[in-house]
Amino acid sequence: MDEKRVCGLYLRVSTEDQAREGFSLPEQRKCLKGLCDYKGWEIYDYYEDAGISAKTGNLRPEFDRMIEDAKKKKINTVLAIKLDRLTRSIYDWENIMRLSEKYSFDIVCANDDINTTTANGKMITRIMMSVSQNEIERTSERTKFGLAGAIKAGHIINLQMKLFVIKSIHIFMNNMN
Repeated sequence: MDEKRVCGLYLRVSTEDQAREGFSLPEQRKCLKGLCDYKGWEIYDYYEDAGISAKTGNLRPEFDRMIEDAKKKKINTVLAIKLDRLTRSIYDWENIMRLSEKYSFDIVCANDDINTTTANGKMITRIMMSVSQNEIERTSERTKFGLAGAIKAGHIINLQMKLFVIKSIHIFMNNMN
């Protein structure tokens, strides 16, 4: 890119990520601002989605606002700390790359070597995204397995689950009569 970079800085944490990885919003902001200062890139705006997972289907208002700004040419670079801050879904990543090509904005991740301007760069990001999506799917499997085991053992995880189980049993029993 020969023109001056005008960046939209995307910051996101889910509570799990914050606890596990230590990538708090202030830490992400500091790192991304430092990269922009070092490279001489302009910061147009910060887009922060706090406590929102990057799984497909989750509404991320700040992410959506950033993409709208890219479409309107207010920014020409989307900057995130890591690729998985943008998404952990292969499907979503393909959509983001299509938008990037259609509206001519770059995607840069400070801690990942992301280059979506070449076929090989796109392939590498797809591999990385596959690993992220697999991580989510494995976590979901382990959670479901653990939850099923706890319920079988008579341990009700929380009140909402207990009410659901009781209502389900009640409905099931009524259908048998």
